[in-house]
Amino acid sequence: MGGFKKFLMRGNVVDLAVAVVIGAAFTAVVTAFVKGMINPVVGAFGTKNLDGYTTCIKGPCGIDAKGQATGVQLLWGSVLGAALTFLITAAVVYFLLVLPLNHMMEKRKRALGHAGEKELSDTELLVEIRDLLAARLNPEAEANQPNHGATGSGSSHSDL
Repeated sequence: MGGFKKFLMRGNVVDLAVAVVIGAAFTAVVTAFVKGMINPVVGAFGTKNLDGYTTCIKGPCGIDAKGQATGVQLLWGSVLGAALTFLITAAVVYFLLVLPLNHMMEKRKRALGHAGEKELSDTELLVEIRDLLAARLNPEAEANQPNHGATGSGSSHSDL
């Protein structure tokens, strides 16, 4: 039971739960926007409710006396409405969350002086870790080791 509690209290699980709740609320807002703003614009050219757009593939299609649908219909209007909701949600998330966050991260990198630095490859990073560990274990060997610096210059696969 302790392991399960530890799992639930991890940052990733809590963050994911918050994201799901916020996402559900955000989806409700976007769905209301599509139904309240987009569908009426589409309605200017046809029916106001996208769910009303159908194609009969096996007829006769319609509603019988009992109120049940007859025939086989493709409900492509519902799919179109869902696709519009998805695209609008994706656009809002990208332009209001992802783009500003990426801009902020880039600005932060520049402020910290990391803008022009290239990312280290796995090999370069392992070489630096190896050199730091060797220097910690044997301080005298540090003077004899070549300094690889932040870019890992002078290192090769044979250094490993």
